[in-house]
Amino acid sequence: MENQLRDYILMMADNVMILGQRLGEWCGHGPVLEQDIAITNIALDLIGEARNYYQYLGETEGKKEDEYPMKRDVRAFKNILLTEVPNGHWGDTIMRQCMFDCYHYYLLEGMTTSKNERLAAIAKKSIKEATYHLAFSGEWVIRLGDGTEESHQKMQQSLDDLMPYFNEMFIPESYEIWCHEQNIAPSSEVVRSSANEKFNAILTQATLQMPEKYYSKKGGKSGLHTENLGFILADMQYLQRSYPGVDW
Repeated sequence: MENQLRDYILMMADNVMILGQRLGEWCGHGPVLEQDIAITNIALDLIGEARNYYQYLGETEGKKEDEYPMKRDVRAFKNILLTEVPNGHWGDTIMRQCMFDCYHYYLLEGMTTSKNERLAAIAKKSIKEATYHLAFSGEWVIRLGDGTEESHQKMQQSLDDLMPYFNEMFIPESYEIWCHEQNIAPSSEVVRSSANEKFNAILTQATLQMPEKYYSKKGGKSGLHTENLGFILADMQYLQRSYPGVDW
């Protein structure tokens, strides 16, 4: 397998694995039982998608799927920084999820026609779940943004705080450009256009205003992360580090 393809698959896998771990922290702590169950199910969907990618890599490299999420250090992970941002309150989590879902859905949509049949199959399966995820997070952003004065203010603050992480999703690394040129992955510009259009439509319905100025953060796709990822991996990898060889 080409290194560029391997890096691309790791990025896809790490994005949903790390975000799945973050969402899993809500289990038993959701605002109401229905949303507690819903956000936990989304976490399971994302981790299930990650496993499909890790299994694909494992089959080509003769490794167990566990080795990819459980035995790599922080710098080896290629997830975007947005996925490792702490949950905050419910509105923070929902805004983060909506941003990711707009990106994730259109990325998977483009991947369904990938020349790589294995990736296309994963995308066709995962987009069914991503459709629900986007509907869920989008409806909650609208509900809270266009809700009470307090919920509106909190959602506006969530948007302002998280926008610095938004653009990284659409800034392609060299391996993404290579995969697009090989007809394996969609164009980042096409994904950006569709995701921005959808996200802006949701913000309009939610009566939220895009901040005029913000500094875009990046680096996750190339292994440069915030301290937050270290804490996630410390929890996620504890069992494997303490008892090497234990399977999920």
